[in-house]
Amino acid sequence: MRKCLCLIFFLFLMMVILSGCSGKALSFGQNDDFDLEQIGTATVEGNSRFAFDLFRQLEQEDGDQNVFISPFSISTALTMTYQGAGTTTKEAMAKALGYTGIDDEELNRSYRNLIRYLRQSDNKIELNIGNSLWVREGEDIKEDFLAVNREIFDAPVTPLDFSQEKEVDRINQWISDATKKKIEKMIEPPIPADVVMYLINAIYFKGEWADQFDPKQTISASFQAGDGSNQEVMMMSKNGKVEYGQGENYKAVRLPYGGGKAAMYCILPREDISVHDFIGELDEEHWQRIRESISERDGVQLRLPRFKLEYGIKNLNDSLKALGMGEAFTAEADFSGIRDGLCISRVLHKAVIEVNEKGSEAAAATVVEVKESAALEPLTFIADRPFVFMIADDETGTILFMGKMWDVK
Repeated sequence: MRKCLCLIFFLFLMMVILSGCSGKALSFGQNDDFDLEQIGTATVEGNSRFAFDLFRQLEQEDGDQNVFISPFSISTALTMTYQGAGTTTKEAMAKALGYTGIDDEELNRSYRNLIRYLRQSDNKIELNIGNSLWVREGEDIKEDFLAVNREIFDAPVTPLDFSQEKEVDRINQWISDATKKKIEKMIEPPIPADVVMYLINAIYFKGEWADQFDPKQTISASFQAGDGSNQEVMMMSKNGKVEYGQGENYKAVRLPYGGGKAAMYCILPREDISVHDFIGELDEEHWQRIRESISERDGVQLRLPRFKLEYGIKNLNDSLKALGMGEAFTAEADFSGIRDGLCISRVLHKAVIEVNEKGSEAAAATVVEVKESAALEPLTFIADRPFVFMIADDETGTILFMGKMWDVK
């Protein structure tokens, strides 16, 4: 059975800051100052390493279905939590997140400037990214922890009476607003009595192709799903100049959005390489080689399915434990920088994406729940088999979304 992979990498370049401490509304931040040179290479590389590590782990868990995540959303929510970690818990989280050897000052400086850079990089792309903290009323959370999340992550802090069901609706409404109603419900009532805090990241992206597909060229075609079955899809088509690359075991295209700084990358492995095997070998070095192979070429026949995909709500606990940060979920966890006697109880994630002739629309939300512990042939690119996709920024290499489409049902 032929299997393939299409890799879409995409990071975006605008950012939304939450206004006030109510957590009810989202607004564009007024403080847009940033220094691109202060975005540390080590932080970006660490985020990329975590993205590929987590994606490979999820592929092992959900190999026979579609996968789609925002690694940037997950990294951001966990990095907010990381601000309160100590001793061996901090060491384990640093290793899993790719932060080993990066001191807190450098990490936070990088995030602060990255967030502000993303806010204004491309005015042709809509990108909303919101962070927030929701704290059980009466909890004595350390001010240093709250202050760094406000300053670095633009995260308002809202105290709530977790015993009231309406407060769950308030949190879910914030997520819905932040994702333009693409993700409307992440938390189910009642909130357990031992839950102390929710740290949340939400991201929304909408970008039009710099060179759109002609809808008149979209045709019904066959897509061979991962299980070998043939499925009918609407296949977008384009012939002519395309940014194209190839290597020993893949073909790749780059499809820019907006002003061209952000793009979707699709990578199709050689037909005798399965999507599982390709993902198993996919890391930041492999990704860099793929990017470097791409240049504008004439006479390319491009075919890409029009699709929608939804993944989650996914509990990431087991995946993160497999990456080495299991202590954070146990009674041995050290989050003394937040308050004594805490651990992570759940990390929840949901992501959705739609790709069509005009462009792409994607959204994701991550919730960290903290509780008390006790050759001469014409060039072709036809994505008619399983593929992986991601969303990232070519300026910094930060990864926002990653996914695998196993079938189109």
